[in-house]
Amino acid sequence: MSSEGSIVGERYRLDQPIGRGRAGIVWLAFDTRLFRTVAIKRMYLPVGLPPDRAEQARAMAMEEGKAAARIDHPCAITVYDVLPDGQDVWLVMEYIPSRGMSVFLAEHGRLTPEQAAFLGIQLGDAMASIHSAGIVHRTLEPNTVLLADDGSVKLTDIGITGGGPHAAYRAPEVARGAPPSAAADVFSLGATLYTAVEGVPPFGDDGQSPERPPENAGPLTGALQKMLRADPAARPTMDDTVHALKAITLGREQTAFIPPTAPALPTVPASRPVPAQQPNVPEPTQQIQPDATQQIRPQQQPAPLMQLPVQQVPQAPAPAQPMQSMQPMQQPTARYTPTPAQQTASAQAAAREKAAARRRIILTVAAILCAILIGIGVSQLLFV
Repeated sequence: MSSEGSIVGERYRLDQPIGRGRAGIVWLAFDTRLFRTVAIKRMYLPVGLPPDRAEQARAMAMEEGKAAARIDHPCAITVYDVLPDGQDVWLVMEYIPSRGMSVFLAEHGRLTPEQAAFLGIQLGDAMASIHSAGIVHRTLEPNTVLLADDGSVKLTDIGITGGGPHAAYRAPEVARGAPPSAAADVFSLGATLYTAVEGVPPFGDDGQSPERPPENAGPLTGALQKMLRADPAARPTMDDTVHALKAITLGREQTAFIPPTAPALPTVPASRPVPAQQPNVPEPTQQIQPDATQQIRPQQQPAPLMQLPVQQVPQAPAPAQPMQSMQPMQQPTARYTPTPAQQTASAQAAAREKAAARRRIILTVAAILCAILIGIGVSQLLFV
């Protein structure tokens, strides 16, 4: 019997249970070799089997774990290891702080059609990747969908038989004994999304009741009806389903956003020091915008992320002072501008100065020429 503090596979220490499914308890564990936190659970094995059948069941569980470890997709839980421990087989996975979709719906109610379509896009894309690897999920339902605290979506129990799919999300042909297929996964995804918007499965909890017409699906109704067709050959492929869901959310990214499941952290509005106010000089109230580096987390409700309101920082009123003690306000120095008459007089004076300068230059040049001419005349008289 597993308990807190037990060591599984001489490596993983069980710390505390963090979830329970039909296949057993999911534990928060510590990898003593790589020093990291993981999620680990004991895979479902039928009890009371003969020794040879029990060994076959363990071998099948090992193969399912190895197949799940091959899946690499952002919306699929990463499987680190699968290992036997005594008569048990344990599956070691990445630990994602999250809650199951069924728990989220029980706490917050239904999703909007756009939000359910957005969720279906992520799950459908992961399922298409799984099908391309030759694996069928087998047990897609709200209990195998994790809504992470950071707003991401994770699909778990990929290809794991476990205790079998829930009857409400099991395709009709599988209920009749047919093997699971990709078309059966499409039906299970449709039933999961139907439950997200309607609050109840489409064919009741037993999967055998008459189909309940959707009342809240809105634009998602047509896609759901195609996914829930009784004939598996008439259902769309997973790729076609993703394409149809993207058309529903086109241009509606804000209303399709599913908020994180973790409680919103308290935020401190950005503030600036209020400058000293001059006496009797009123100033408008200053608006402080939130700092762009602060991350605002959405509230725990299936609604679009709301914008943080602008914080108003009131200004302290200036202290009253007696009139005789108040200093006169310093007036800015006025710029001198001459009158038109003054501008005309200045222009005339400048013109007179320029004319006098020209006359001085002309007289100087004339004097130099006269001196030259006189010198030439004197030299000629002397040599005659």
